[in-house]
Amino acid sequence: MDRFERVNTQVLGISVDSKDSLKAWAESLGGVTYPLLSDFWPHGAVAQKFGVLRSEGYSERAIFIIDRAGVIYYVDVHDIDDQPDNEVLFRELAALEGVPVPQEIVAAPVQPAQPSEPVAGLDVTMYCTDWCPACRRARAYLKNNHIDFKEINIARDRQAAAEVRVWTGGYESTPIFKVNGTVVVNFDVEKLNKLLGIEG
Repeated sequence: MDRFERVNTQVLGISVDSKDSLKAWAESLGGVTYPLLSDFWPHGAVAQKFGVLRSEGYSERAIFIIDRAGVIYYVDVHDIDDQPDNEVLFRELAALEGVPVPQEIVAAPVQPAQPSEPVAGLDVTMYCTDWCPACRRARAYLKNNHIDFKEINIARDRQAAAEVRVWTGGYESTPIFKVNGTVVVNFDVEKLNKLLGIEG
């Protein structure tokens, strides 16, 4: 999203897969919005230099933030099914650039608000992915506030992914919400509380 642009950051994806494999994977997702790099030959040479090549020949799932001088500023190595909270990365990037942290990521993780009288006729859809930490928080927020909602996984529903790219300016960012036709980009609790009739 534009928060990456605000801190003048280039996102790159790299794996030990071949170029053909990466191309096929990107096409299966309907395209990706950042460059993909192949560390296929010499196999895993880059992953090995970064200390994340496994003996089995594949790399750990890891995130590195590298400054303009080539110094590794931040490292996170995690399980294949997990991903750090995006807000953590935004904070690190903002600190590296010496810019103010955007207000929407300053606040601590949101606790569920107390529901007021439910709004009649709510039609709520959440667009998400399996690996999105903010999606998990948003799901809990909706359930704890007794909001009925439909959930669409954009990694599986590519038509929905295309809709998300329109709303976000070309990015497959999640979670995205549609409440009675109104689109809310990211887990913006203040906006959602107003649309859902929840007292914060």
